[in-house]
Amino acid sequence: MAIHHANAVLPDEPEKATLEGKNKILGFWLFLGGETVLFGSLFATFLALRDQANGGPTGKELFGLPLVAAATLLLLTSSMTAVMATLALHKKNLKQIQVWLTITVLLGLGFLGLEIYEFMHYVHEGHKISSSAFGSAFYTLVGFHGGHVAFGILWIILLQVSATKKGLTVVTAPKFYLASLYWHFIDVVWVFIFTVVYLMGMIGGKVG
Repeated sequence: MAIHHANAVLPDEPEKATLEGKNKILGFWLFLGGETVLFGSLFATFLALRDQANGGPTGKELFGLPLVAAATLLLLTSSMTAVMATLALHKKNLKQIQVWLTITVLLGLGFLGLEIYEFMHYVHEGHKISSSAFGSAFYTLVGFHGGHVAFGILWIILLQVSATKKGLTVVTAPKFYLASLYWHFIDVVWVFIFTVVYLMGMIGGKVG
């Protein structure tokens, strides 16, 4: 009953209803700016080392489109469900938020499962983090992104648990919004990984 009452008095954009909420959003955008610089550095390192396979398998020999495309589809679909969760937030519908974020988590887990399978396959083929500069750069970049996905999943799960107790308020609403924003960020980063690492790797083209 308390949750329904709280939802009834929420403004149209509850995540921005308070100064604290607005400050959290601003601070999070600054955090994402730092993350963008960090990922940019990893991308630059990968591009510089992508041809240094040290006699081991190259990206053109390793990468297969079906597996990577399936992982990409899962993650992009999860971005859509995160959008639906944000729309539910603006409708002040906690139940719909929970449903869409649960689907987001499941899709994210599916993505991580495919990535783990992919890494195991590459290791079996002789592509290890210590085997070459290409291996180090690849696993650092893609693995770092995978770590972000895992963190996002954990964050959303903890929000789900907390929301069952606290409901949807001007305090909890910004947390849902920021989690969705974070999820969109890691999805965008994956689009760049898919293009720069996998598609360019399958083509086997040189850079510069």
